[in-house]
Amino acid sequence: MEKTRTYFNSTRIAVIAMFSTLAGILYVFGFPIAAAFPGWLELNFSDIPALIGTFALGPVSGTIIVFVKILIKLIIKGTSTVFVGELADLLIGVAFVVPAGLIYKKKRTFKGALAAMAVGTACSTLVSMLANWLVLIPFYRQLFFHGSWKPLVGTMQALFGEKCNEKTFYVFYILCSVLPFNLMRCLIAVAVTLPVYKHISRVINKLGEKLEPAPSEGEDAAKSKKRTIIAICIVAAILLLLVAGVLLRYFLTR
Repeated sequence: MEKTRTYFNSTRIAVIAMFSTLAGILYVFGFPIAAAFPGWLELNFSDIPALIGTFALGPVSGTIIVFVKILIKLIIKGTSTVFVGELADLLIGVAFVVPAGLIYKKKRTFKGALAAMAVGTACSTLVSMLANWLVLIPFYRQLFFHGSWKPLVGTMQALFGEKCNEKTFYVFYILCSVLPFNLMRCLIAVAVTLPVYKHISRVINKLGEKLEPAPSEGEDAAKSKKRTIIAICIVAAILLLLVAGVLLRYFLTR
């Protein structure tokens, strides 16, 4: 699919929209695993369509899927973190699909897929640890708890006991919660993607052949360029509408 004549053709736009919508819905229905992790770490399965879409369409399309799924979630549920949490999820999601997509694009074999998923998992987990340490916890502590450590430490003590305190909070939280949680999140996506992505990619390629037949030798280059511009304008318009929807919901619910 990466070698199609026009990158944003009708097939690609349709498939990106399909994967983005599915990812957005799965993202909305996140849920905590209270017995093992703090309640604000919610597991969702939106990485699965994002990763499958990346393998089938490439890293650029995967990035668009991650971005659009967050816009869809913001329209449906809004934000409780002034978009900081969603920005972190965007970085974590992109860190997962882009390295995986780049590696698999160069080596489209089973071993290449394994390497791509391993690198994507490592990058996404590392970014999630850094984001929680440097951005999310400091932001949440100031926004929700006015700088107090007590609620955060209390939640972690319920899981790990009195050894977790203000001084050791990040050790327990980053290494015992964020690290295994994000490894689990990525490995779930890997476990589902690995056996199905080839089949889905074949279906997309066949659909592309039917909807986007190869141009004849005499086809006018101007017509081809015109279709490309129209397709790009459609993508841009959809993204602008989604962003407008997010902003409208945010300001109407303030």
